[in-house]
Amino acid sequence: MLLQENTLDFQEENTVFADVIVPVAVPNLFTYRVPRDFALHIRVGARVIVQFGKSKVVTAVIARLHHQPPQKYQAKYILELLDDAPLVTPQQIELFHWIADYYMCHVGEVLNVALPSGLKISSLSKVQFNPEFDRPELLTEREVVIIEELKKHQSLTYDELARFADVKNVYHLIKALVQKQAIIVFEEVKEKYTPKIIRKVRLNHFYEEAGYLTALLGELEKAPKQLEVILQYLRYVPVLRTPALNAKGLEKSTLTKAEISDSSLNTLLKNGILEQFDVIVSRFEEDVDFVEAPTPELSEAQKRALTEIMQSFEEKDTVLLHGITGSGKTEVYINLIEQVLAGGSQVLYLLPEIALTTQIVVRLRKVFGDKMGIYHSKFSDNERVEVWKGVISGKFQFVIGVRSAVFLPFDNLGLIIVDEEHETSYKQFDPAPRYHARDVAVVIAHKQKAKVLLGSATPAIETYYNALTGRYGLVTMKQRFGDAQLPDIRLIDVKSARKNKQAKGDFSTMMLDAIRLNFEQKEQTILFQNRRGYSPYIQCDDCDTIVSCPNCDVSLTYHYREQELRCHYCGYHESMHRTCQACGSVKLRTRGYGTEKIEEELQLLFPEAKIARMDLDTTRTKTAFQTLINEVEKGAVDILVGTQMVSKGLDFEKVSLVCIFDADKMINFPDFRATEKAFQMLTQVAGRAGRRSIRGNVLIQTNNTKQPILQQIIDGDYEGMYTQEIAEREAFRYPPFTRLIKIIVKHTDDAAADKAAKDLSIKLIEKLSAARVLGPERPLVERVRNQFIYEIMIKLEKNLPLKAVKNYISEQIETISVGKEYKGCSIIVDVDCG
Repeated sequence: MLLQENTLDFQEENTVFADVIVPVAVPNLFTYRVPRDFALHIRVGARVIVQFGKSKVVTAVIARLHHQPPQKYQAKYILELLDDAPLVTPQQIELFHWIADYYMCHVGEVLNVALPSGLKISSLSKVQFNPEFDRPELLTEREVVIIEELKKHQSLTYDELARFADVKNVYHLIKALVQKQAIIVFEEVKEKYTPKIIRKVRLNHFYEEAGYLTALLGELEKAPKQLEVILQYLRYVPVLRTPALNAKGLEKSTLTKAEISDSSLNTLLKNGILEQFDVIVSRFEEDVDFVEAPTPELSEAQKRALTEIMQSFEEKDTVLLHGITGSGKTEVYINLIEQVLAGGSQVLYLLPEIALTTQIVVRLRKVFGDKMGIYHSKFSDNERVEVWKGVISGKFQFVIGVRSAVFLPFDNLGLIIVDEEHETSYKQFDPAPRYHARDVAVVIAHKQKAKVLLGSATPAIETYYNALTGRYGLVTMKQRFGDAQLPDIRLIDVKSARKNKQAKGDFSTMMLDAIRLNFEQKEQTILFQNRRGYSPYIQCDDCDTIVSCPNCDVSLTYHYREQELRCHYCGYHESMHRTCQACGSVKLRTRGYGTEKIEEELQLLFPEAKIARMDLDTTRTKTAFQTLINEVEKGAVDILVGTQMVSKGLDFEKVSLVCIFDADKMINFPDFRATEKAFQMLTQVAGRAGRRSIRGNVLIQTNNTKQPILQQIIDGDYEGMYTQEIAEREAFRYPPFTRLIKIIVKHTDDAAADKAAKDLSIKLIEKLSAARVLGPERPLVERVRNQFIYEIMIKLEKNLPLKAVKNYISEQIETISVGKEYKGCSIIVDVDCG
């Protein structure tokens, strides 16, 4: 591993070289020369600015320091050292290499995903006048204009120059001026992270004594507006009673909001009566309006589970907590976290999607306060940098975050909790590395001698298999917390309902009656449909043409509010059509139901009810989800329509009815995990009903009530579903009995993609055999973003030498990639594809 001591013996005269990780998809580390000025201060894990290629400036991380120059190229100098102390730990660098090796990508790609954007330098090309230029006669009229502008300014960007020169393409002018040596082009680098600074004022410490303060107030009676400023300050900062508060001062904005005279405030500052100063503060300090709560008391079942977990940790590094929905797993987590923190170790708590688990964050915040850091993509670059630096400084011993939180610079982890460990959100699909946060967490814990607790009501098949075969410990919680009972689940045969005219559109009258009764009883309802938008597709009644995406082989989804057709794969969008673009007919009809259409129809059926929608379209902003949660908790929402978001971590006291609009699409999806995912999703959604003393009801609409999985969901029979699934997985050689590696071949030309995929498949079969290499096949969606797609699936037995097999796969991919006939072809590898 490319790790070494943080420092070298810099007393030697030998030149110091640094192997750095650049955030680019290239196989090797690059070696740079360390300038003599940096040699005494540079450390492994520090960020540096380097030139990569002809003009690209990037933020790299030092992986190794040594005295050996590169043999194949001339080492460039490191341009700038950004950190006095490392911001990336040796443990992280080792992890980056492991992820790159295991998930078959490049370590630079791992770094690019791992580092928050705020820790990466942005480069900006700028131009300045060359003071040594003395040949003005060489310049054209337009070039003279540019030079005169540059003389007025220290430097200008390319865009600024284009405006001054009144041209769209300024690059040829810049090139000509560079050749004439009239200008200097350089890269101005700026660190994206900027600390939050607040401006404060305080009373000159001279006036902290009563006599001097009284005299000041007397003098200011002649200037009543200035006196009002001082009195306003003293209302917030009682200087005489607690002089120490005066040193901390008062935010200037607090005074300016109090409708005082700005000129009077400035006069007091000018005369030295008030002092102005800046303070760097955490962006999370304002997020402390929580009521502190003690560690929750555990029930007997929870105490037993906690004891069993601790006992299992004595023998196993990883333990599965299999607790049904509403069993109180979170309270067990909180007690466990407190014990680990009390022992001086760090804790990482992973959630599948932080925005969807707002309630858990609020509960944890009440117990752990500002000792807890939160890390997720809805936070700004600056906020994520503060958490990163807070982990290094020790400010945050406990962090709750989404999958990217596994990259945080922990060096003393005692516990990693992976809540809802079955969730597919833990798997990254694009870009590389295509890692699974749950599996990476287990590796991190192994390297740092920490423990992992996996929690779920519906564990992943592989996880439960590992628990039953003794690789993981297993603790179960089979009853709901307190007086809460499991919901009563009933099936509705919509095919029969339509036949007997007991349906309105795709709603059965049984479901509508249940929603109406629940509303009349002032209880809340959740209606689940795992498809956003208004309608999945638009179809012409005359010619049957379906409006499709021009870039992908999928129909465009209609969004009613925006009157727009959108592709949920590539983002393409266009206005709603008035006529069929194939035959000109005006008979365009919406087909199917998305959450937006369900919301509209329910509003027509229940005009007096307050209906809200929870999907990607309504929760895009940082605060939108929290606002919606608050509305539901306050009882301001009667019916909540949502996608899978409603299944994750929500706990509403008044939700007593859950309606699942269409169960069949999930169950019949063409994927070997379809049954498992359907059981997980439907069980989790059903678990939102009746989480207090009133027993909840769940209604599931289906066209086939005889499907075995539906009965397993009604019975809460996870073990039955697992037994059935594990037998099929073994028979057809799927995980956990094999490892899956998917190779995705893409090209804008269908024939080229087909040929590359077939040739690669032939090469792989030569060594791995046709039994292990399946395909190439077209996926369900054959074209995305104008690229045709073919997939090769490789099934590898667990006893095969994985590293050697991966090396062979990489060699064959490289052979295809460098071939001229495959130019423009992209090949993606997805290890442990989900």
